[in-house]
Amino acid sequence: MKVIAVIPARYEAFRFPGKLLKNLVGKSVIRRTYEAAVSTQLFDQVLVVTDSNRIVEEINSFEGNVVLSTKEHDCGSDRIAEAVQNMEVDVVLNVQGDEPFIDKESLSNLLNVFKEDKSQTIDLASLMTPLVQTEDIENPNNVKVIVDSNQFALYFSRSPIPYPRATDTPVRYFKHVGIYAFRKQALMDFYNSSTTPLEAAEKIECIRHLEHGKKIKMVETSKYSIGIDTPEDLEKAIAYLTENS
Repeated sequence: MKVIAVIPARYEAFRFPGKLLKNLVGKSVIRRTYEAAVSTQLFDQVLVVTDSNRIVEEINSFEGNVVLSTKEHDCGSDRIAEAVQNMEVDVVLNVQGDEPFIDKESLSNLLNVFKEDKSQTIDLASLMTPLVQTEDIENPNNVKVIVDSNQFALYFSRSPIPYPRATDTPVRYFKHVGIYAFRKQALMDFYNSSTTPLEAAEKIECIRHLEHGKKIKMVETSKYSIGIDTPEDLEKAIAYLTENS
């Protein structure tokens, strides 16, 4: 099984423009993400695909692998699909450029979903991590996911889900970590489809897969992760690296 990791890297992020080139304790955010993916040694190739010449220059500065998109794209999965459509590959791992704290154990567990899926009925797999603080659960920048009894995704939302109407019933909340793996055909199916209504409303591309009937297996991880969506997230990441370096 040939597995590659692709990092979609858009410069003009809506909430935090230029965040991927921000300094994260001596290295850019995108470089730390790239090096974290390479260091796992799980992939036949790690590749950045971007719409920005600035990001191309940054990746080239440390001799990383990078390609420049030839088309305009609305989401990272489309950008990845353009890059890999003519590549011979079985599984494509989408690593968001603003997730510099990926770890080998979590990614290995994610890829094991496909190794164990002998009937090849699972289209995608993704990571989720528990949320316990009320402010994190209510934060719309944290995409929440609910799953069925077999850990397949039922829905993703920026709202707190499930809604705790029964206050005497314990509820677990999970954040969708921006790392997920596709069978190549599922990725190309996504690329050749149109934006769906719920996807457009929530601005969460994974919902398109659900609306088209794809099965997304969720894998729980307890590993610490900071997705850098805002300047405040960057400050948290700097503090974490400084304390743990």
